[in-house]
Amino acid sequence: MKIDALTNPTLPAGIRARFVDGINGLRLHVLEAGHETPGRPLVLLLHGFPELAYSWRKVMLPLAAAGYHVVAPDQRGYGRTTGWDGDYDGDLASFRMLNLARDALGLVTALGHRSVAAVVGHDFGSPVAAWCALVRPDVFRSVVLMSAPFAGPPALPFDTAVKPGRPDAAAGDRIHEELAKLPRPRKHYQWYYGTRAANRDMLDCKQGLHAFLRAYYHYKSADWKENRPEPLKGWTATELARLPTYYVMDLDQDMAQTVAPYMPSDDAIAACRWLPEAELRVYSGEYARTGFQGGLQWYRCATEPRFAAELQLFDGRTIDVPSCFIAGTSDWGIHQRPGAIERMQSAACTRMLGCHLVDGAGHWVQQEQPERVSALLLAFLRDASGGKG
Repeated sequence: MKIDALTNPTLPAGIRARFVDGINGLRLHVLEAGHETPGRPLVLLLHGFPELAYSWRKVMLPLAAAGYHVVAPDQRGYGRTTGWDGDYDGDLASFRMLNLARDALGLVTALGHRSVAAVVGHDFGSPVAAWCALVRPDVFRSVVLMSAPFAGPPALPFDTAVKPGRPDAAAGDRIHEELAKLPRPRKHYQWYYGTRAANRDMLDCKQGLHAFLRAYYHYKSADWKENRPEPLKGWTATELARLPTYYVMDLDQDMAQTVAPYMPSDDAIAACRWLPEAELRVYSGEYARTGFQGGLQWYRCATEPRFAAELQLFDGRTIDVPSCFIAGTSDWGIHQRPGAIERMQSAACTRMLGCHLVDGAGHWVQQEQPERVSALLLAFLRDASGGKG
């Protein structure tokens, strides 16, 4: 069935939707602003889960007004982009991290750009942006990471020939046993997202898809006042259990059941300025058509050890282009991997120009506080270009 580009009254005037064909096997659906004037420097915006290119709608026009060509694709597995395998038993390897970075690079060259002023990634788009900058710094001249810190490439086992012993590959597995043995048994959401049942749990949930997404977005936003994140002391079951249940779930519940108790009231929904019902219907409409499996494939790749092997090729490599981190002060995502945000600033990124936590925002920072995020992005672009932006 032929899919048309997005047309919706909630898409701001000045942003166009179109398709770009032949991108690493994909027909990419993209949103664009600032395209009217040729030769502008490119800013590439990469969304996360469960989101869309549409998630960038509130920051695209301010960036375009400052002189940039701004492009946000529906990434592989999402929205109106086609050419990906959405079968649980299908081509999982096409969703591995370096192939996602290849998608981004292919889009850049197809658009006629030799370089990118900044690649900006939010949530799961953050590691894709990080790998773009790490692997091809000649193209991706600066990088902004949002909500998900990048701690660097996975390490290769070191000095094992002198000190024999099997690398502790099972350490990640034991955390699941430990979580399940807690007095309140728990499980980690990323591994749950890798299960065969996860897609249907959300797509066919009792409360309905639209209500599920409303509760999910609310629970991870600053609107849920119990989001008061603080660093965890380590990767232990006891510490991980301090995370909200959208990250460390009750063992006997799926994600739809997990977020259902946090459904906001009708009055709260009516008062939600950052995601009114008409805008939420864009998400629920798209996911009703595609399901969630495309995005869930990313989690499966991230949690299966075999896909870490090719990333270990970059062990010890750092991001050496100008970088910046932005998240909401109410976003637990910055602490879900203990020590990651500290390692990002001290080791993984050698030219970090700022690490900003935005008041009044939770996980969906560029939607909850778009004016502040736009200002931070523009300031970073100026600094990264030496004041030439």
